[in-house]
Amino acid sequence: MTTMYQTALTGLRAFSTRLQANGNNIANANTDGFKRTRITNGAAAPSGVTTQAEKISTPGTTIPQQTGAESEMVELSNVDLATEIVDMALNSTLYKANLKTIETANEMTGTLLHLKS
Repeated sequence: MTTMYQTALTGLRAFSTRLQANGNNIANANTDGFKRTRITNGAAAPSGVTTQAEKISTPGTTIPQQTGAESEMVELSNVDLATEIVDMALNSTLYKANLKTIETANEMTGTLLHLKS
């Protein structure tokens, strides 16, 4: 059972990190020059999930912006809101799935203890 808890807890942490990155990306979608953060998951030994964060350096769209009498090109953020919102919904579901794993393990432990008593 310990492995089940460990795996689910690392999953909770991983998807919490992904949700935080989604929120930060969405919050900064209108910040000129902002680079989105992408979180990737990997396997942890002996069981579990690790995360790795990276800034995506692809440039955002450039648009002309009037600054007084002159016009200069400004780079917008490289955040795609549609992608972020879909990813956020998926990460939320996966977070809930890991939480359900912990709840099920708790119920199994309670049943086992009840049978043993």
